[in-house]
Amino acid sequence: MTGKVEFGLDTFGDVTAGPDGSPLRQAEVLRNVVEEGVRAESVGVDVFSVGEHHRPDFAISAPEVVLAAIASRTERIRLGSAVTVLSSDDPIRVYQRFATLDGISRGRAEVILGRGSFTESFPLFGFPLDDYERLFEEKLDLFAAVRAERPVTWQGTTRPPLENQRVFPATEGGLRAWIGVGGSPQSVVRAARYGLPLMLAIIGGDPARFRPYVDLYARALGQFGQPALPVGVHSPGYLAETDTGAREELWPSYKLMRDHIGADRGWPPMRRSEFEAEADSGSLYVGSPETVARRIAAAVRTLGLDRFSLKYSAGPLSHERMLRSIELYGREVIPLVRREVEQGGLHQTVA
Repeated sequence: MTGKVEFGLDTFGDVTAGPDGSPLRQAEVLRNVVEEGVRAESVGVDVFSVGEHHRPDFAISAPEVVLAAIASRTERIRLGSAVTVLSSDDPIRVYQRFATLDGISRGRAEVILGRGSFTESFPLFGFPLDDYERLFEEKLDLFAAVRAERPVTWQGTTRPPLENQRVFPATEGGLRAWIGVGGSPQSVVRAARYGLPLMLAIIGGDPARFRPYVDLYARALGQFGQPALPVGVHSPGYLAETDTGAREELWPSYKLMRDHIGADRGWPPMRRSEFEAEADSGSLYVGSPETVARRIAAAVRTLGLDRFSLKYSAGPLSHERMLRSIELYGREVIPLVRREVEQGGLHQTVA
């Protein structure tokens, strides 16, 4: 932990259900996400992030455009991606888009760079999956060079070389960038080598099992001569007034989302017992504000986190319910967790 803990919300722009239960049009989902970002600022959330996907169950394929719309209606909240799939994008254009967002938002932009847990963007943009690792490594190297905002001389195998090339626009204070990691030690070390903060995607199991990655990151930073840098976690969750109410409201949508994705990956349908186990002691932060606050505080302490970001959307879960969840997270959960982490208050250890 390097300083005061930040609290974020993120979404992939899941295609939600309308009042009659049928899926909303993706255009309406995008407008709703903008409203959710504006609401997040109004209730005290520190960071609002949106993910990039290229499939029918998610509406956001251009995160920085959505974030620019939110920037035009907010003043304080940080705005980022969750994540930008760098392997199938142009690192110079990624930098330019987020540097532009940074200027528009007066320094509030950030980007989380990742390889992506979905692969639809690779055939869509003409990149071979066989080059999955090489594409990310080389493009991250080029992005790091561009991010320094000095003339770039660079050579690799995935694109033509650059010779003393400038990239615009320049930012006023530098572009904040993170590396998103799903659980690979090599990715943790890579983040340390480039001197970038680490964002762990923990979507299942006891969060304490990721402590070795946090320790590895700290050791690697030291070995590369880097200063201590922030560590964050992204995990799913949902808030309602009571524990029972939250679970009953979330379960149908969560199962539909999980089973839809699982069908593509060969996973069996999710059982209610799995859902309950994750809600009790895993990485699904669902329940009343006090219950969720206790569990987030335990994860923050156990992992020494600088940021906790709640993925608040879940498949067809309605816009109205997500707005209420955002309200409870900002107005009740965040103050409770801050009090516990900074002063002591909830007095619960991780299970």
